[in-house]
Amino acid sequence: MDNAFLKQTWIVSGVLLTMMEVGTFLGFTTCLLPALKDPDSPIKATLEESSWIAASFSLAWIPGFLSSSYYMDRFGRKMGFILDIIPGALGLIVMYFSTNVACLLAARVLQGITAGSTTILGAIVIGEYSSPVHRGMFLNLKTAALYVGSTLVHILGYYFHWRTVAAITLIPYLIVFAMVCTWPESPSWLASNKRFDKSRIVFYRLRGKTEQSEKELTEMIDAQQERQQIEELSIYQSLVQFCQKFGKRDFVMPVLNYLFAAILLETTGRHIFPAYAVQIISEISGNTGSIYYTFALDIIVAVSATFSSYLIKIMKRRTLLFTTGFAAVVVLKAACGYLYLASKDLIPNAPRVPLSLFALYFAIVNFACAPIPLALVGEIFPLEHRAAGTTIAGILISVTSIVTLKTTPLLLETFKVYGTFTILGIVMAISLVFLYFMLPETKDRTLQEIEYFFNHGKFREDEVRNRNNDKELVQMIP
Repeated sequence: MDNAFLKQTWIVSGVLLTMMEVGTFLGFTTCLLPALKDPDSPIKATLEESSWIAASFSLAWIPGFLSSSYYMDRFGRKMGFILDIIPGALGLIVMYFSTNVACLLAARVLQGITAGSTTILGAIVIGEYSSPVHRGMFLNLKTAALYVGSTLVHILGYYFHWRTVAAITLIPYLIVFAMVCTWPESPSWLASNKRFDKSRIVFYRLRGKTEQSEKELTEMIDAQQERQQIEELSIYQSLVQFCQKFGKRDFVMPVLNYLFAAILLETTGRHIFPAYAVQIISEISGNTGSIYYTFALDIIVAVSATFSSYLIKIMKRRTLLFTTGFAAVVVLKAACGYLYLASKDLIPNAPRVPLSLFALYFAIVNFACAPIPLALVGEIFPLEHRAAGTTIAGILISVTSIVTLKTTPLLLETFKVYGTFTILGIVMAISLVFLYFMLPETKDRTLQEIEYFFNHGKFREDEVRNRNNDKELVQMIP
């Protein structure tokens, strides 16, 4: 096997193990919140407090994104990742020793900081350390790892007390810390800091020395050499510089793309289902064997997310996204329609029918609609704007996630499962339409080629082809 591929896989494995841990954070409320309702629970939480325990996790993503943006620019990707995982480990310790709701909220905030920061920085690490041919597969595996973590915590929560679950899920952090310590620094970060010789050494170590890798390295270094050396700026100057980015096409267009990508990501139910799986399945199944249905759906989602990494390797991103996206909307509407008609006694209520449709929906939606928006973070932002762009992307994810997680209990109580997912499906379809007209194809493209697209509105070879066609037309005119 290619030695460069093995080195890339080792680095990506550290990111994936971290994403699995983030999945356990997302799914932790399924074992925590029901336990707090137990009459014998030493910690009591009202419905409002319970909703904040779930939503505070997403609220904490914002400081996570901001801190990660600073760390990865200031200290590099390696040290930034180490600093990002520390709050999550502290959160699990605080969770284990919690004696009241305030402690639980603090623990969830610490976990949210790590979830937000590592989700974004993890995509950057994969994008910068891996070759274009493997990048899509690796980025998609992030989603699969997240669902594996969610499945794991659902299983652990069924057999163990939530404090024990918190202690068990601390173990992966120790492994991740050891793995990250072995990483080299990102060649892109080294190049952006004008350390070109070191960047070449690390780049060839990670990618091997081929014609394609030499071309990618040359383009990256040339682009960074053209940039002026950035001096230390005051807070005011940094703010002015950040605001000026909104006047640059190569910053605004990726941000607009990611706005709809973030909305799409949340409306698929990616964060809603792990957090409220038992409640959703209980309503559909009538509380009959709901935990086993939850496990089954967990496994289906994890397997489909893993399989999507193969699909993303053989299919174009846009083809996969829009084919599966609109198909998922149709299946979701069918499931909601069945539940609505059954609730009005217009058709027999057979729980296996909507559960099967939801299983099919989550399988389809995890082929592309959930993983691709997260993968885009590591692809669409130019190196010059990567820290600011990923911060904006992170805030967009956080805000949309807070809105969905905070409103889901109210939506489920008011509109039931069928009404809640009908609303999500409509917004999901609108997001897909906007992305259809805005999102470029990034499969097998280098980060430099994607940056060129957002600067000029087309890829370099398309521009050359159009120029040649124009010349041919001119020559044909007598």
